Amino acid sequence: MAPRVIVVGGGLSGLSAAHTIYLAGGNVLLLDKNNFFGGNSTKATSGINGALTRTQVDEKIGDSVKQFYEDTLKSARDKARPDLIKVLTYKSASAVEWLQDVFNLDLTLVSRLGGHSQPRTHRGHDAKFPGMAITYALMQRLEELVETDPERVQIIKKARVTKINKEGNKVTGVTYDFGGEESSIDGVVVLATGGYAADFGNSSLLKKHRPDTFDLASTNGTHATGDGLKMLMEIGGNGIDLDKVQVHPTGLVDPKDPGSKWKFLAAEALRGEGGLLVNSQGQRFADELGHRDYVSGEMWKQKDASKWPIRLVLNSKASNVLDFHTRHYSGRGLMKKMSGAQLAKDIGCSESDLQSTFTTYNAIADGKEKDPFGKKFFHNLPFDIADTFHVAIMEPVLHFTMGGIEINDRAQVLNAETNQPFEALYACGELAGGVHGANRLGGSSLLGCVVYGRVAGDSASEYLFKKVITGGISTASQRLGQISLHIDPAIPGKISVEWADSSSSSATGEASVGGKTQAAQSQQSAGPVMSSTADSADAGKVSKPTDPVDFKVPEKTFSMEEVAKHNKKDDLWIVVKGVVLDVTNWLDEHPGGPQALFSHMGKDASEEFEMLHDDEVIPKYAAGIVIGSVEGQEVSLQI
Repeated sequence: MAPRVIVVGGGLSGLSAAHTIYLAGGNVLLLDKNNFFGGNSTKATSGINGALTRTQVDEKIGDSVKQFYEDTLKSARDKARPDLIKVLTYKSASAVEWLQDVFNLDLTLVSRLGGHSQPRTHRGHDAKFPGMAITYALMQRLEELVETDPERVQIIKKARVTKINKEGNKVTGVTYDFGGEESSIDGVVVLATGGYAADFGNSSLLKKHRPDTFDLASTNGTHATGDGLKMLMEIGGNGIDLDKVQVHPTGLVDPKDPGSKWKFLAAEALRGEGGLLVNSQGQRFADELGHRDYVSGEMWKQKDASKWPIRLVLNSKASNVLDFHTRHYSGRGLMKKMSGAQLAKDIGCSESDLQSTFTTYNAIADGKEKDPFGKKFFHNLPFDIADTFHVAIMEPVLHFTMGGIEINDRAQVLNAETNQPFEALYACGELAGGVHGANRLGGSSLLGCVVYGRVAGDSASEYLFKKVITGGISTASQRLGQISLHIDPAIPGKISVEWADSSSSSATGEASVGGKTQAAQSQQSAGPVMSSTADSADAGKVSKPTDPVDFKVPEKTFSMEEVAKHNKKDDLWIVVKGVVLDVTNWLDEHPGGPQALFSHMGKDASEEFEMLHDDEVIPKYAAGIVIGSVEGQEVSLQI
């Protein structure tokens, strides 16, 4: 078996690690327990932080890496780990520009989020949520590499890792379940399995370390159950800061299902662009741009004072800047557009009281009055009751876990007993504890994924190549056969390493386990990938897939009246661009969670779909649930 790095977890951190390993010349196998990559990374709505990026320089934003470091240190409070924060902040610009240069992503819009002294949270002009846009680009590229370079890149979805294998202090690989069959694979291990902000089971870390949060709703996918953290602690990894669980102040309350355990997040960008939080009397009660734990705490005080519900109010200027967000939330029935008079009536206060709140706020923004809550930054003014508004009800929700497994600044997992690194074991993303201290700044979750994904990928690659060169990696015969170096003239600095083990029957990296090969499992689980005609001549750019699968819409047609009858959770059809989907048995596989589908039961969801996805995702990932087309409608899905 050819030496390789095993990456566990297909969110942004795992994908960043996998691409880093590949571009460094290594072989990589990516395992994910879900049927779709992305994890919680696709849900990130505000952007990715970076200090001294090209975009900031172009916009003449007077930021500095030191300022970003100091802001993060302040937010992390007594749990700050300067060595980890230094890596996060000092490598932030290169992380943002890696995404721009290697994956051709637009990250040229910058905004200021709570706790930041400068605008440094980057997103694109393409309207899609930045987490989705960034993660999808990396996911799409990796799946192309499975097709075009299968000897070096493999992925296995629906593979639940159950054990970290080790000998003494050295990690040798992982054991995982695929299709009810247990398999093992040897290699250097990078874990990127996410946090535990949806860990509501019997072994819940939330119940153990933060029981006060256990009954809150969560913005996380159901997969965020701390699996990797628990496995690492079982082998002697050190779980740190496990009580540091971030409750985000602005979870969107669905008027049709206010008690739901799963809630969508209202992007911090909504407050960053000037959104106000008001109580049931139409009054402000906090600095909307304060740290997340502060704003959440002030909201709980309002509840104790019987001044709920809390509303987030965007005026027309802010709504126009965040048009994608407001249309997206409105499409899900979570936000409403209304006049000032309607807003006052909805709140239950008088129009004069609401105008008084606005007038006072305008005066504070103009410097004529001092804000009792200490707010310093103001955008998209003025507020006036004669305006139109986008409004949503908010409540604090479980969002992010700062606690995790202890790592050093090279992403090596530390042994709790010796405080020394395990050999051949790395962790990144939300799984890695200590990076954000006691409180994470908005925009630093995606940043942490990319920075530490790249650090873990670099460290794992360095370890692998050192062992190859010194003969430290070997198979049962303890012999290393032949090493070949290939310098790619098309990509400066790219060197591929291939090795042939004289004791092995294969040098392709296929390890026979349980009668199957990892390659066979990869083919079985990956679903259709990009065709062999896809353009991958330039490994540094994402190319759009061409004709991803031989997919045809079934000839059967249904009227919209028939579709409308299938509007229950146990019988659920949705229409997208003239195509009818039966998602009844696919709810748990939907990467956005079942709640995103419940908003459109028996309805046409084309506009919502187009805001978030490229057309190719249906034939590529959901071909099996397409049952026909809409009678009298032209199929507009680009196949």
